[in-house]
Amino acid sequence: MSKASEIKNGNILRFNGELVQVEEFIHRTPGNLRAFYQARMRNVKTGKLVEYRFRTDEEVTIARVETNDYQYLYEDGNDLVVMDNTTYEQFNIPKFLFGNSVKFLKEGVNVIIAFESDEPIMAQAPASVELEITYSEPAVKGDTSTNALKAATVETGAEIRVPLFINQGDKVKVDTATGAYMERVKG
Repeated sequence: MSKASEIKNGNILRFNGELVQVEEFIHRTPGNLRAFYQARMRNVKTGKLVEYRFRTDEEVTIARVETNDYQYLYEDGNDLVVMDNTTYEQFNIPKFLFGNSVKFLKEGVNVIIAFESDEPIMAQAPASVELEITYSEPAVKGDTSTNALKAATVETGAEIRVPLFINQGDKVKVDTATGAYMERVKG
């Protein structure tokens, strides 16, 4: 157990049986009242925001979280199988931990996984990935307004919006957080 005064931004706490990540942690001393810590925390699994006031001497459990790079190998039902790049040990990580970015992951890409006592609690895809366009509708001549976009399917099966000059077989860079087209990859 630790004291509330030892908490730092970014720490992961076991709070009311749930894991929460501290986003904001402020020491307050209102007038002649006792000092306290105002904390804004986000539930790791649900993403829900939690606000709480800790007494300065209140006991808290700071979770020991290990974060590491893993290589995404393949999909297995509702899980993604990843491999530790140093020990070659494999783990099944629930897809929902990646959020929306899961549909842009292709085999061989490196991901970041956080474990708390052998349980995966957070997963992060790279900020952007390079994917090949497997299908896109041909652009119609004269259909060029500024920033005109058309639908295209990438090799992972996800559908994104791309500029009219992108064709089937082109490689594009995609933002994994938003699914937005970033640029065409030369080569």
